[in-house]
Amino acid sequence: MNIVKIIAEELDVKEWQVEKTIALIDDGNTIPFISRYRKEVTGSLNDEQLRSLDERLTYLRNLDEKKAQVLATIEEQGKLTDELKKQIEDAMTLVAVEDLYRPYRPKRRTKATIAKEKGLEGLSVIIALSMTKKTIEEEAMAYVSEEKGVLSVNEAIDGAKDILAETYADDAEIRTRIRELTRSKGKLKSQAKDKEAKSVYEMYYDFEEDVKKAVGYRILAINRGEAEKILTVKIEAPADDIIAYMNKKIINKPDHDSAKYISEAICDSYERLIAPSVEREIRNELTEMAEEGAISVFGKNLHQLLMQPPVAGQTVLGWDPAFRTGCKLAVVDPTGKVLDTVVIYPTAPQNKVEQAKQVLKKLIDKYGITLISLGNGTASRESEMVIVELLKEIKADVKYVIVNEAGASVYSASKLATEEFPNFDVGQRSAASIARRIQDPLAELVKIDPKSIGVGQYQHDMNQKNLGNALSTVVEDCVNSVGVDLNTASASLLEYISGINKTLAKNIVAYREENGTFKNRSELLKVPKLGPKAYEQCAGFLRIHGGDEILDNTSVHPESYDATKALMSKIGLSEEDIKCGGGKNIGKMVGDSAAIAKELQIGEPTLKDIVKELEKPGRDPREELDKPILRSDVLEMKDLTEGMQLKGTVRNVIDFGAFVDIGVHQDGLVHISKMTKKFIKHPLEAVSVGDIVDVTVIGVDLEKKRIQLSMID
Repeated sequence: MNIVKIIAEELDVKEWQVEKTIALIDDGNTIPFISRYRKEVTGSLNDEQLRSLDERLTYLRNLDEKKAQVLATIEEQGKLTDELKKQIEDAMTLVAVEDLYRPYRPKRRTKATIAKEKGLEGLSVIIALSMTKKTIEEEAMAYVSEEKGVLSVNEAIDGAKDILAETYADDAEIRTRIRELTRSKGKLKSQAKDKEAKSVYEMYYDFEEDVKKAVGYRILAINRGEAEKILTVKIEAPADDIIAYMNKKIINKPDHDSAKYISEAICDSYERLIAPSVEREIRNELTEMAEEGAISVFGKNLHQLLMQPPVAGQTVLGWDPAFRTGCKLAVVDPTGKVLDTVVIYPTAPQNKVEQAKQVLKKLIDKYGITLISLGNGTASRESEMVIVELLKEIKADVKYVIVNEAGASVYSASKLATEEFPNFDVGQRSAASIARRIQDPLAELVKIDPKSIGVGQYQHDMNQKNLGNALSTVVEDCVNSVGVDLNTASASLLEYISGINKTLAKNIVAYREENGTFKNRSELLKVPKLGPKAYEQCAGFLRIHGGDEILDNTSVHPESYDATKALMSKIGLSEEDIKCGGGKNIGKMVGDSAAIAKELQIGEPTLKDIVKELEKPGRDPREELDKPILRSDVLEMKDLTEGMQLKGTVRNVIDFGAFVDIGVHQDGLVHISKMTKKFIKHPLEAVSVGDIVDVTVIGVDLEKKRIQLSMID
């Protein structure tokens, strides 16, 4: 199998690009490093292409290993023919290989193996060939044997049919065709075990959908309903079409006496052996498809959430709302340092609103708080009302913002949080996390298991390993695209940097604590266990502010420093210019990029990246995204009227729409049909998490606490 050619065709890229990329991967280079610093080698393949390539490479190599294992096993049995060998070698999926291997796989005792032990294989061959001039009953007489346990003609024929049924069920071509027919003509059906019972699955109590049209979120909902024993689910296959296909393929002499026995074996083969197996396979396929779609949506939402622009330069009051145990507050300075923590009780059952306001006013005056970051959990609505009243009573210019606190409680009870805030309780840690989330979402959210960040659907129902791998990849891409400050980054942030694992991340932090701040990137080589390869992979993604080397605060890789300094000299750009924010129009000053790249002995893509960095040294790609909406007043659901136009923040995107925070405690839903006038297949074509959007209220249900919104003017 030519893996390079297959991947090149699938990704629509050149074979040399695939070949060079595979060599880089095999040499231990990470995807972020290859994407950013090996563009000349790969022909500028982007992150998405490289991830797809890496995924397919792993699958196809596993497929090759499986083929070799199967071929060796069949050869040991002395049953490997040239035709079978070619079929296995040409197979393009693990399922196809498994189908071809099925007849040769060691089996537990089945009806067919028992029949073979009784010596009935010869009779099955006679029936299958349909060439005897005797009746099948006459042929079967010769196989009746008390010694072998075949006591009658009917027993002999039944045993022969069992052998035929298993033979047909093991036929790779037949199974493939039955799968195709089930996919194209089958129906996914669900029924309620108790139609009178109330549940969230009521729309699936008598549900039917073509398998080929099954939608991911409905599949996951049905699966959950089945797991909770509320629904029974099945695939209704086109059995008549399948039996007709098998009869036509297998029965070559319809008028022969053997035809009826073959037909009976075919029905038994399908109903007893093939149908249950294919139904499981199709259900698994549908689930995998649904999970892949859900993981993809989760990944894109997570990417947008992590890449929210930081709200820099503000002293923030983090507010973790609660009822009985009180609201936990944490004051955090612009660098993320916790200055103070306190608990107030403005909510039920204590309702100490005035006392809470006095505490808040003192904190605002003492620390110069400019922003309140309020978690959106239990008692958020009640806390928001207190904040709005407070802001009307004070002269200071203080705003508030509601942040998604999903995962904050998970973090606050974690070992990492205990190490970071050993003297705080879980509430204080949670409040500090809520404050830091608005200051630098990426740095704070990487401390939380991505699965605990609520920007997906059905994440707890799907393959946790696949979900974890996919989300870790998203976090890795985000962290490396932004870069991190080597002298302030936590170990949990550093471990997502290209080439750095958990051990190296801890070693970097330990080295920093023992020796003080890093003065330059090359000092990383003094960190225990961080060798030249790890340094090559990580150096370009780590920033040092105010160090010995000005380029250490940029994304320029140390391997390109000489070329960068030669370019700076050529265009008259000084180190002071870099310190002061870079130079404008450097691209125009460079002129003929091909000639300059050749002169500097670097590739054109690298030259373009260097120029971009010199124009805006250490730029943060998150700055280009919408800033969060800072509020000073609040709306209630009863204030909403149809036709009201508002500005909101997209909190979550799912398969059928998006939830938007419009400053009311309950997020509103924009259905996919209300996002744009043009047809879109998925809401992600129109919006992303964190987008600031203009919406119109089109429906309010106070009883069900539902708000319907439209983005169409």
